[in-house]
Amino acid sequence: MKRGRFFSIHVLMFFCLYATGQTLDDAKNWYQEGRYTEALPVFQTEYLNNPNNPSVNQWLGVCLYETGRIPEAQKYLEFASERKIPEAYIYLGELYTKMYRFEDAGKEFEKYQRAKRRDSEALEILDQKRSYAERLQRAVNRTEDLQIIDSLVVPKSDFLSAYNLSASSGSLIPVNEFFPDRSVTKETLYMNERQDKIYYSGGDAVTGTDLFTMDKLLDIFGNEKKLPETINQGGNQAFPFVLNDGMTLYFASTDDPSFGGYDLFVTRYNLTSDSYLTPNQLNMPFNSPFNDYMMAMDEEKGIGWFASDRFQPADSVCIYTFIPNPQVQLVESDDAGYLARRAQISSIADTWKGDTNYEALRSLAQQKTVIQQETEGDFTFMINDQATYHTLSDFRNERARSLFSQALGYEEQLQVLNGELSQKRDQFTGGQMNDALATSILKLEKETESLFRETERLKMQARNEEIRTHFNQY
Repeated sequence: MKRGRFFSIHVLMFFCLYATGQTLDDAKNWYQEGRYTEALPVFQTEYLNNPNNPSVNQWLGVCLYETGRIPEAQKYLEFASERKIPEAYIYLGELYTKMYRFEDAGKEFEKYQRAKRRDSEALEILDQKRSYAERLQRAVNRTEDLQIIDSLVVPKSDFLSAYNLSASSGSLIPVNEFFPDRSVTKETLYMNERQDKIYYSGGDAVTGTDLFTMDKLLDIFGNEKKLPETINQGGNQAFPFVLNDGMTLYFASTDDPSFGGYDLFVTRYNLTSDSYLTPNQLNMPFNSPFNDYMMAMDEEKGIGWFASDRFQPADSVCIYTFIPNPQVQLVESDDAGYLARRAQISSIADTWKGDTNYEALRSLAQQKTVIQQETEGDFTFMINDQATYHTLSDFRNERARSLFSQALGYEEQLQVLNGELSQKRDQFTGGQMNDALATSILKLEKETESLFRETERLKMQARNEEIRTHFNQY
């Protein structure tokens, strides 16, 4: 008891000291300007002095809500709503929506509509909030029946430490570890098992981030390719992961129809069109009104992970460990409250099946590495879902073998050109700036791009030839 009282006194002292020199009028101005982080400590201090003031509860609740501290905001907004503060109605409706309490949200929205019945702008905003709540409720009704066997809250700065992938599933590292010249971010890079292909995000906070890929040409990675517009649309795309088949890509995006922040999506490479299919948004509980990202699956272990900051402190994220479903299975229930709990992941125990013991799987998920015997061969070339070649002798069609052999030869030439291009770029950035060097760099860039396109064309021809003569018959 003494310890709790001692802590409360220090919290009060902190708020008072922080707010020294800041008036309630200052905080109100910041509130109107949307500077909620600055206004928050002043309102917290004011609340300690005047806890029954409806307006103070309203201001404090909104500041907590807007700074991501949604569970803390609830009691203040509820108090303000009971005291008939109109702005509290719509904020509390939003809060209930994000907690999947749709009936309660509807009541608050109805109160706001009555209070603002002559305010067309406010009613237009209300329509948007209601539309979002309806979309979210439809998603809750399609919650996937997922077995979540473990959860771990970790610092956002070190969230990848919870992903213990087998060697066969590739690896995940921060983007700036692979590209040291880039600023430190939470975004990640995926490298496949053979360490000859990478997927990563690039861009900035202003223009947004897109997904890119590179292939390893002998000793270095080069020929950066931006993934198609079916993936890179608006907003930010990041946190890529590719299954062992080399074609199924998971990633996170803030673009519509995201429910809020990052949502998880999946797409698949189409060999026929040499592109990716339109991505599908994953069901709840994978997605939520918060940031959900970094889906990864370990097919050898038979488990997966994804990250979510739903109802977490600003510096933390929860990593959920789950058993992937071979096919999507939805939760079957007429109980709206149960569906909401499953969508929200109120308790991972709700997702368990009967008396199933998950301890062995939890232990396997925590193993840092699984030793794998490396596949012997000179390269990895995926023909289709049924076959991946590693040597020229794997080809059964002579023309396909010849075409791919030419592609390998071009890759060697490309390696040499890329080395020369890298050297000249270093000279240019190192201060040796002149027209001749700039012209040489431009010429080399065109040559490498042309050679890369020809290499990819030959590979595509080789694949199609092999499929046409030795797989269509099946």
